[in-house]
Amino acid sequence: MGGESMTHTAPRSGGTGSGPVGSRTGQRLSGLAVALGLVLFLGGFAWGAVVYLPYTVPTSSMTPTIDAGDRVLAQRVDGADVRRGDVVVFKDATWGNAPMVKRVVAVGGDTVSCCQDGKLKVNGKEIDEPYLAEGTPAEITGFPTVTVPKGRLFLLGDERGNSLDSTAHLTDAASGTVARGAVDARVDAVVWPMNGMLERPTGFEALGALSSPGPLRTITALVIAGAVLVLGGGAYGPVAKRAGAARARRASAEPAGVR
Repeated sequence: MGGESMTHTAPRSGGTGSGPVGSRTGQRLSGLAVALGLVLFLGGFAWGAVVYLPYTVPTSSMTPTIDAGDRVLAQRVDGADVRRGDVVVFKDATWGNAPMVKRVVAVGGDTVSCCQDGKLKVNGKEIDEPYLAEGTPAEITGFPTVTVPKGRLFLLGDERGNSLDSTAHLTDAASGTVARGAVDARVDAVVWPMNGMLERPTGFEALGALSSPGPLRTITALVIAGAVLVLGGGAYGPVAKRAGAARARRASAEPAGVR
């Protein structure tokens, strides 16, 4: 009975069965991530669809801010909320039947004229307009002082030499102004090409408060966060399966323990 040898196989698991429990926890977390991601992703799109309208700008009258063919997102607003410096989408029968995109430079009660020192003057103050092409005057041809009637807006294109705007309608009954109620939306961003949010019209700050930016950045963040959660949660299953297969291969390659 001398010298018996005994061979024992080393246990394959950690002995506690924690692997399956961890796997179930991971599956629950991945499912939660996918569900939350879908809520954020779809909720962001739904919010955007309610708040914003897409437009394609057909002309170059707003160059260089918006070029011909650019796709913009415009926040639905009430005309009463429009302020100086806003780029708005409006429709006025006197100007034509199609929606137009122009910049509000004066509101009801303001006086507006051009040009002294090549700059627009509103309520006696010269307006700095950095969104115009560098070195170009506020107007190619000046115009006399216009007093904007209450409840109306005076609008110009950023490409002042090639824009059919209020200056082209000065002889109309309303001196080229448009009713606030004609405004449908305020442009927040150029989304194609992806030029991003419009610059703040800070030159008008001395005349009063500017409009607050819309919720586009928040909506974009929700959509991106939702997409990351959906993709991350959906990837858990394949990644966990591959990791489990790798552990199984390593375990099967371990030599049996010998005593």
